[in-house]
Amino acid sequence: MRRRDFITFFGSAAVWPFVARAQPPAMPVIGWLSIVTPEASPALPFFRRGLADLGYVEDRNLVILYRWAEFHPERFPALAADLVQSHVSLIAAVSGVPAVLAAKAASATIPIVFVVPTDPVQLGLVASLNRPGGNLTGVAALNAPVLMKQIELMHELLASNGPIAVLVDPIVEAADLESSAQAAAQTLGQRVIVIHAASDGEFEPAMVTAKRAQVAGLVVTAQPLFVSRHLQLAAVVARYAIPTVYAPADLAKSGGLMSYGASVFDIFRRAGNYAGKILAGAKPGDLPVELPTKFELKINLKTSNALGLTIPPTLLARADEVIE
Repeated sequence: MRRRDFITFFGSAAVWPFVARAQPPAMPVIGWLSIVTPEASPALPFFRRGLADLGYVEDRNLVILYRWAEFHPERFPALAADLVQSHVSLIAAVSGVPAVLAAKAASATIPIVFVVPTDPVQLGLVASLNRPGGNLTGVAALNAPVLMKQIELMHELLASNGPIAVLVDPIVEAADLESSAQAAAQTLGQRVIVIHAASDGEFEPAMVTAKRAQVAGLVVTAQPLFVSRHLQLAAVVARYAIPTVYAPADLAKSGGLMSYGASVFDIFRRAGNYAGKILAGAKPGDLPVELPTKFELKINLKTSNALGLTIPPTLLARADEVIE
């Protein structure tokens, strides 16, 4: 070997280790699987905040691939399969049972963090709440018992004998909610009617139906459509002057008369926390499924005054927050 070649070879070889060490580590990739549309995802900032609690910040040390079903749950299987083919590190299936089932069917190994409205053990998603096993864990919101409490609160508030309407999106997990509504009606001796709205374009017709039925009050379920479109829904309801109670505790300030439930934003922050823990090395099967621990009642006196309603003192005394 000539002297010049010898120097070139060993000079280049000496650089290789430094080049290898200079390569930045690959960032983890989360697949976000959601029923809503990109412009209507109020929960996403709170999921990101939960990740940030664990030191994961999008575009800094984390990539998120977004897949939006845009209120078409039949799209979930293809969207979940696409995320698996993209080799994501974790799937956040945050839009109820159809999203989780699609993610679960797509992969038995990729960690999945879910947000579901009912018991995940009964759904067959996990072996138990304390020890989920497998590749799934997350947060269960338990919407059905919350709905029963909402109807009870509306029943307590109203002096009228008119029916209470329950607004339900028939496309996403409606059966349990409708069963719970009828169970509450039987328990309270209160007539309850279910009114459907499957898109924001159906809010107005739903309120027309409610007015024709001469409902005394309206209960809005905590389904993705109504949470993501809560401002539009509140504006329509206000025009028809119907006393309304929302499920997520965050939404009384949107103009509703009352809200009762867990903070939907806190639920998504906790889901983000779990995603961060798994990215840091925790196994999903070892992370207990979390349940809401705090249910808040908020009452909007500004709305009650506009409706000409007097809130019973016993109800005001139980409120966690009174908005004036």
